[in-house]
Amino acid sequence: MAEEAKVMTLDKVVVRFSGDSGDGMQLTGTIFSNLSTIFGNEISTFPDYPAEVRAPQGMLSSVSGFQVHLGSRKIFTPGDKADVLVAMNPAALKVNVKNLKPDSIVIIDTDSFQASDLQKALFQTDDPFTELGLTSVQVVAAPITTMVKDGLAEFGLDNKSAVRCKNMFALGLVCWLFERPLEEAMNMLQNKFAKKPTIAKANTKALTDGYNYGHNIHASVSTYRIEGKKSTPGFYTDVNGNTATAYGLIAAAEKAGLQLFLGSYPITPATEILQELAKRKDLGVVTVQAEDEIAGICTAIGASFAGSLAATSTSGPGLALKSEAIGLAVIAELPLVIVDVQRGGPSTGLPTKSEQGDLLQSLYGRNGESPLVVIAASTPSDCFDAAYWAGKIAVEHMTPVILLTDGFIANSSTAWRIPELEEYPSIKPNYVANYKGEAPWKAYRRDKDTLARYWATPGMEGFTHRIGGLEKDYDTSAISTEPVNHQKMVMTRQAKVDKVADYIPELEVLGDTDAELLIVGWGGTYGHLYEAMEQMQENGKKVALAHFKFISPLPKNAAEVLLKYEKVVVAEQNNGQFANYLRSKIPGFNPFRFNRIKGQPFNVSRLVEEFTKILEA
Repeated sequence: MAEEAKVMTLDKVVVRFSGDSGDGMQLTGTIFSNLSTIFGNEISTFPDYPAEVRAPQGMLSSVSGFQVHLGSRKIFTPGDKADVLVAMNPAALKVNVKNLKPDSIVIIDTDSFQASDLQKALFQTDDPFTELGLTSVQVVAAPITTMVKDGLAEFGLDNKSAVRCKNMFALGLVCWLFERPLEEAMNMLQNKFAKKPTIAKANTKALTDGYNYGHNIHASVSTYRIEGKKSTPGFYTDVNGNTATAYGLIAAAEKAGLQLFLGSYPITPATEILQELAKRKDLGVVTVQAEDEIAGICTAIGASFAGSLAATSTSGPGLALKSEAIGLAVIAELPLVIVDVQRGGPSTGLPTKSEQGDLLQSLYGRNGESPLVVIAASTPSDCFDAAYWAGKIAVEHMTPVILLTDGFIANSSTAWRIPELEEYPSIKPNYVANYKGEAPWKAYRRDKDTLARYWATPGMEGFTHRIGGLEKDYDTSAISTEPVNHQKMVMTRQAKVDKVADYIPELEVLGDTDAELLIVGWGGTYGHLYEAMEQMQENGKKVALAHFKFISPLPKNAAEVLLKYEKVVVAEQNNGQFANYLRSKIPGFNPFRFNRIKGQPFNVSRLVEEFTKILEA
């Protein structure tokens, strides 16, 4: 009689799928994440892949990974280390050894662990687990490639097509490990390969074979049970940051009664925003894939002048190229949303890795005094809210808005409850119809509360006007080089941006009200900093978190909050850009700093260690 499997019930677990960049790890991880969401789990994911289109197979540089953290309670990060690793070859095992917990389960394809494969991954012996010191892990070693080819013989596929289904065998094995029914996964495969029914059937067969293989060897490893949780009623979907950003821009345009226009140029990791919006012709969205970054933003400026909610998307190198055109939008005082999905730099840098290196470029990277609004999204789902706010501020305050996300939250996904649009604040463009002044209207007449100029679109009778890159007279709106007028216009444009602080939420502090240490962050580090705060609280420490979404201008209570605490640490994935910015804005503020620039998300355990040292010093 077979020994019954040991079932471990956990409140959270981390799974990492890893193999060659052609092994389908991103698809495998995405399907498993979607299954977990349907099952009622909270999730956070982290796709991690090389920059090469097709890296050399079996080499350390070619390893592609997808990590998912799932649980029965709120999940904030993809997790530090994995409870389960699927390693499709020795390189995947070697690259991820640092990401494994001591007693984790490791699933390997023994067909890909031959002598030649070990040599490619630079192993010195024929026992990779001993060589890496992995003596306590539970290993599930299966000839996956052979079993897949044998199992799919009936479909008449060529060898390459059959072998490409091995990722679904691995997925089936993991589904057995976590007691996930296969029906929904089969539906996903049917939808993905709807135009290739034979491929759909082959992948489904491989998936089932993997599940059955796990069932047949169930006595050899532990299995996991992660209970689902009750969620707020509504419609849910699995969303990544780029998709949420696209949806947020659509929602803002809908709320404002404007057509959404995106002029863009493909660049990693922002391209998905363009791709997603290009699908939405049914919602009246217009997209232009321009020949370069400069053309992309210039088409958006033209659309803004014509009366659209205009946006452009890019990453750090593209933001540099767009700088002159952003200055044009500043001096013309046109609404424009510039989405910068930050990646490792400088120059081409780390195209597929994440960083927070573009903050100072966003704030100051233009010629002349060129103020604008800067917002940073904090999570994949928050990209929707941040994009909505960017659109709202742009059209109500007649200013360019830079929305900062990053490669981590852009590609990571989470379970997202589709919001009700009526719950979001109204968006009222500052149209010229609102002008109530006694003097005749001119292009740079301003609202007395916001200092935003009134928006007149071409074709409106009686409102012919000219704007552009040359300085204008404050009163007549004619071209002016008069020194006093230029000073006045510079200060007015700055005051207009500063006044946005009157219309945004104040800075919120989470955690202990009597905290002895305040953690400060911005952008996509939110989940890691929040989890670090929680772990420190579990260790008996008094800690709080202030995470900034609005950066320029700062929330009105920012100085009051930051100066309240004796010890403050600013944590960011750069060399201290936000800490320096805060010091320049808040006299007397001199925080501790935690800076990491590795192209990878923060490690929560490392944050806890460093923050505890600061607290106890």
